[in-house]
Amino acid sequence: MKRFSLFLCWLTVSLAALAEGRAKYVFYFIGDGMGVNQVNVTQTYLAALEGRIGIKPLCFTTFPQVALVTTYSATNGVTDSAAGGTALATGHKTRNGALGVEADGQTPVSSLAYMARAAGAAVGIATSVSVDHATPAAFYAHQGQRGSYYTIGQDLIKAGFDFYAGSDFLQPQKKDAADASLYRQAEEAGFTLARGYKDYLKKSKKAERLILLPTEATLKRSANSLPYAIDRLDGDMSLEEITRAAVHFLSKQSKDGFFLMVEGGKIDWACHSNDVATVIHEVIDMDKAIRVAFEFMAQHPDETLIVVTADHETGGIVMGRGPYELHTDLLRYQRLSVEAYAAHLKELHASLGEGLTWDVVKKDLTDHWGLMGPVAVSDRQEARLKQAYEALVKGASADKKSLYASVNGLADEARAILAECALIGWQSGGHSNGYVPAFATGVGASLIHGQMDNVELPLRIAEAAGYRP
Repeated sequence: MKRFSLFLCWLTVSLAALAEGRAKYVFYFIGDGMGVNQVNVTQTYLAALEGRIGIKPLCFTTFPQVALVTTYSATNGVTDSAAGGTALATGHKTRNGALGVEADGQTPVSSLAYMARAAGAAVGIATSVSVDHATPAAFYAHQGQRGSYYTIGQDLIKAGFDFYAGSDFLQPQKKDAADASLYRQAEEAGFTLARGYKDYLKKSKKAERLILLPTEATLKRSANSLPYAIDRLDGDMSLEEITRAAVHFLSKQSKDGFFLMVEGGKIDWACHSNDVATVIHEVIDMDKAIRVAFEFMAQHPDETLIVVTADHETGGIVMGRGPYELHTDLLRYQRLSVEAYAAHLKELHASLGEGLTWDVVKKDLTDHWGLMGPVAVSDRQEARLKQAYEALVKGASADKKSLYASVNGLADEARAILAECALIGWQSGGHSNGYVPAFATGVGASLIHGQMDNVELPLRIAEAAGYRP
């Protein structure tokens, strides 16, 4: 009965797609951890910067088709990124921790990327985190454990897609084996490796397939991902540049169009740290990448589909902490991510030693967070900051750990107090089962609407593009 129902769904969607035409160029943007409220707080913040209550739309929130998407996995009410990514990539539920396989952890399932290649399209997989992280890997790997990074890297090479981009491999070399590094294996398989956007521009003309990674200078500061947008320095590659490179490279690879998945992976990382200003900057940064696709669609309006969604919500963020008001405009005074600020404090302590007085730290908190300056704090909040400062200088600071970071107590107090002043709350440092949004525009976008489950999205994208499941 279930198979028959799925067949009816497939048939209905197929007929609708045929009536609208085929999407030759498919953009699939996934904001990792980006629930409804992550989008809402970003738009609310942008309006607040203009001195008004309301929202200022992002590019992707103006898309005509909108849906609410459920995200549970085959085994858990709350999904992880591997199972969530697999659902969005393949249309199959799997167990948490598994990539590109059924819930048994072994049976491979095909992704949209493989379907696109079978249809003759060029394929690109891009992210702001490592190229072997859960969401990008769900499109090319078949592994029972998301942490099998070396094997996942080998799957990336075996898949042989045209373009990959993101931060470096997490395990490019086996420690206790004579196996060649992933870099060497990639080059032997015909890939050109480029380090940074400028290097891409030099090498892309002659490259048949390409892997775009950060420069060595960027990797020294941020080894496992691109730097947060709020921390970005000159020379750091952005998700917007990666998307431009992907469109440029894929456009020359095939006359039959392309499929491009782009992940805003660090939205999730910032949510795990409950760092709301950094979350906002990451959502805005992904929106800039989406604008690249939107510009492309303006040149190919009858052949392009853009879908934007998320694999799950992270953190349970809410706007409002009791009083019926918001002060999201205060978030503009945060100059660094909480992780970067923790590193800054460590360097400051090392350089000043006993000269790191409370007065020095108070000014530093004002400079980087607005606290005790344009952001008024209560006596109790200032006492919390001073207590954290004293623990830091005594070497007794209790670090606050999240999934991807560990920061000292003073940095974490600054983050928490700014959120309190802005009246932003968090439920946890993990994922939730909240709805995530889906936005779509272009050919076949009408198939994305209403309440959907995550496994329905790739099915409808495949039909819009004419890919065979």
